Parts: sequence; structure tokens; C-alpha cells
Amino acid sequence: MSGQACAGADNRSPVLHIVRGQPSDEELAALTVVLVAVASPAQPAGPAVSSSWADPTHGMRTPLHPGPGIGAWRTSLHPG
Repeated sequence: MSGQACAGADNRSPVLHIVRGQPSDEELAALTVVLVAVASPAQPAGPAVSSSWADPTHGMRTPLHPGPGIGAWRTSLHPG
């Protein structure tokens, strides 16, 4: 911003006042992020989109295809 205030910036008194201690820049940034997250309105939860990999039935065995029936193993040696 090079020393000039933003056009949309408010010129109010500081919201955060450090009473004791010498917080580092990283600590102030982390505190600012937390305060902004708490103050922001909650986002409405959209419909949950899950992939087929998250489907519990993905790991189950596929259904057996219907075969020729009982006793088919006997006739399987005699084609045609």
C-alpha cells in the first residue's frame, strides 16, 4: 500500500491491542487468522459429493453371474 490507506479501509481504532509480551509477526498473523475465521459467517453446507472410491461397496465382491444351473460341472467336460 506504500503508506497510503486503501480506498475501502476503515479508519477505526485497532481491534486488537497487545497488553503484555512481545508476539512475533507469525504469532500476530496466526491470531489475526483465527479472529477473522471466528468473525466470518458460517458457510452453508452443500451436498456432500463422494467418489466411487469412498463407497463401502467398492471393496465387496461383485455378484456372481447366473450360470447354467445345478450339475453344470458334469456337462462342462462334454462340449456340444
